[in-house]
Amino acid sequence: PVPTIAPPGDVTAPSKLTLRPRTTRDDGDDDRGRRAGPPSAAARKPVQPPAKKTLVPSDRRREGRIDVNAAIEGEDERTRSIASVRRARERERRQQELARLRSGAERVVRDVVVPETITVQELANRMAARGGEVVKALFRMGVMATLTQSIDADTAELVVQEFGHRVKRVAEGDVEIGLVAEEDTDTDMPPRPPVVTIMGHVDHGKTSLLDALRKTDVAAGEAGGITQHIGAYQVQVPSGDRVTFIDTPGHAAFTAMRARGASVTDMVVLVVAADDGVMPQTIEAIAHAKAAEVPLIVAINKIDKPGVKPDRVRQELLQHEIVVESLGGETQEIEVSATQKINLDKLLEAISLQAEILDLRANPDRGAEGTVIESKLDRGRGPVATVLVQKGTLRQGDIVVAGAEWGRVRAMLDDKGRQSKEAGPSAPVEVLGLSGVPGAGESFVVVDDEARAREISEFRTRKAREKQVAAIGAGRGSLNEMLARIQAGEQKEVAVVVKADVQGSSEAIGVTLGKIGNEEVRVRVLHSGVGQITETDIQLAKASDAVVVAFNVRATAQARELAQRDGVEIRYYSIIYEVADDIEELVRGKLAPVQREKFLGYAQILQVFEVKRIGNVAGCRVTEGVVRRGCGVRLLRDGVVIHQGELSTLRRFKDDVKEVTSGYECGMGFTNYNDIRVGDQIECYETETVAATL
Repeated sequence: PVPTIAPPGDVTAPSKLTLRPRTTRDDGDDDRGRRAGPPSAAARKPVQPPAKKTLVPSDRRREGRIDVNAAIEGEDERTRSIASVRRARERERRQQELARLRSGAERVVRDVVVPETITVQELANRMAARGGEVVKALFRMGVMATLTQSIDADTAELVVQEFGHRVKRVAEGDVEIGLVAEEDTDTDMPPRPPVVTIMGHVDHGKTSLLDALRKTDVAAGEAGGITQHIGAYQVQVPSGDRVTFIDTPGHAAFTAMRARGASVTDMVVLVVAADDGVMPQTIEAIAHAKAAEVPLIVAINKIDKPGVKPDRVRQELLQHEIVVESLGGETQEIEVSATQKINLDKLLEAISLQAEILDLRANPDRGAEGTVIESKLDRGRGPVATVLVQKGTLRQGDIVVAGAEWGRVRAMLDDKGRQSKEAGPSAPVEVLGLSGVPGAGESFVVVDDEARAREISEFRTRKAREKQVAAIGAGRGSLNEMLARIQAGEQKEVAVVVKADVQGSSEAIGVTLGKIGNEEVRVRVLHSGVGQITETDIQLAKASDAVVVAFNVRATAQARELAQRDGVEIRYYSIIYEVADDIEELVRGKLAPVQREKFLGYAQILQVFEVKRIGNVAGCRVTEGVVRRGCGVRLLRDGVVIHQGELSTLRRFKDDVKEVTSGYECGMGFTNYNDIRVGDQIECYETETVAATL
């Protein structure tokens, strides 16, 4: 028998008691001091599962807090509190710190720069930690991210604090702080050559004048041709000074290029043909010069033509607030002839005088800054940018950022096509070595190292992409509506892929094509770029049923084969007028034909007859034009239209006739209308279908 234990204070309890531990065998039989023997059938009872432990209040508190929703809904599920998670992390951090101290390694606390968004790998690099450790830390925080994914600044800050480093939050745009150096205020800076932009209407002789000025270049003479697309030239005048000229197109499509030329220039030479006078692009050039607040010099060209009147040009300029010196104003005007080389020396003197008044100076001993005049993708040389250095000196080997592109200057070519090691202020050069084709008109600047250049380039690329996505998102409703209209047949479109030799031409074609069309048919430029036509362009055109417009470029052999196989049309052009005319024809072809009314003649009702099975028939005389069977008619009473319908019968005497001319009498019956009276006038017309026009 199992002895009993008396409670404390019981005097009857034995003084000594020996207890043996109770053991439980596998067969479930208790060994209470009895000899082991074969288990009985009654002893082989299944083991009962342990009863559910009832928690006392103190144990309940240790299990964790009750969720508010669980408490309301009566659920018994327990969730771990945030405070307990923090305590556990703090405990892990202390243990790691102790392990580090025991190992003797010193802990390095870093200042980690955290931008608005950062990839997990980049954050690990800045903390000098393994990427896997950062991913684990994010997992513990409930953020599932891989090394290549981006996280926001708040999440990155929590990770940095967990690793024990100091956080330095910066805005994403801070990468551009200090990119452009401060303005030079030293008055002892050396003078720089003036930058002159030649503007004017198309075919007024801008390029001819520039060619004539280039032949006066005493340094180059007749040798050394210039590539057609550089658009910027430097000329040495007989006095020894240098002048930089920028040539701009005169066609209406090149508005952006003219505005760009005016924004980087010191003065504008406005070329006006003496036989044509002031034309639309002349007025536009005047507006660009005024907006840029640069002085104007008027060159009245083609004075060698017989019968021209230069005074007419002076009078027309007065209408646009340009008062020349001969009329008492301040604007210099010179009568020149580009073909006969008349008064070119006077034009150069006027430019030198204006430059002396402006007192143009620049500091050559600083990092170069300037503007991209033109850019293109050369098959052999890669991305090529024509830049105008405005401050400092650009040297071979410099790291430059131009718009969203960056690169090291591998080579520089001057306007004569010669290799150049450096370019000072006001010098136009072609730069090779950029990562891509920068946008024409973008600014370029020299930076210290590749890391800074890459960071600025990535930031600008990301911003441009976000802007593009935002523009698409803003027009999403209208885009969906447009697609719905296209599917319903209410609106059609002509899709175009544009590839040109230079950025300026591509931009101008895009602007020109965007203006073609109306509410029924629109022109949509899917892609506009520079360089030869590739297979990607053909695939894009095939997917959107588009036409490929090639301006001074050709397709690769693979692209030609793909275009022939997929039925994609490639149209080659070298004149921008032809591009606009051809695309306009395509748009016209998609326009629905227009119903146009054509007047036939008038007839006067002289008498009304009632005919069985037909109704009232009017006896008429044709007073003007002709009346045809089946034509449309309007019944006029006292000059007011009271009925519009069709002519059902037309008879002369008892015979049906096709038409009755003026001066003859006839009988006329109207479809489903009988209210006709003597004295009414009948107007006859036909409806014809004609091609729609824009």
